[in-house]
Amino acid sequence: MPRRPKAQIVSKQAVGQRLRAIRMSQGMSQTQLAELLGITQSNVSGLERGVRSLTIHQVAKLATALSVSTDELLLGRSPNGSKRDHQIQDRRFVRRLREIDVLSRRQKDALLLTIDTFLKASGSR
Repeated sequence: MPRRPKAQIVSKQAVGQRLRAIRMSQGMSQTQLAELLGITQSNVSGLERGVRSLTIHQVAKLATALSVSTDELLLGRSPNGSKRDHQIQDRRFVRRLREIDVLSRRQKDALLLTIDTFLKASGSR
């Protein structure tokens, strides 16, 4: 008979560190995340410092707000089981991507054409 897997204990500090890293990699402030979650900035700070606990409901809301899986948030692994290594490091680009996401399809296409032309001219493509 196969053994049941051991329960994995996840520390509040480890989850808080991952939460902060994910939030910052997306160019989001604590205040912005707090607004998405309907909590105060000080609550987000407490979560990130590992002094506040998360409920299952809060884990789900955080994962949705940050567009990550609950596994990634709690355990640090992406849905395919590996660590994230493709995050954008420069927050300026992340902020602009969020702004671009709300543009019309026509505006996005025009912007992509401009970016493609620039990349081709710089030898990146």
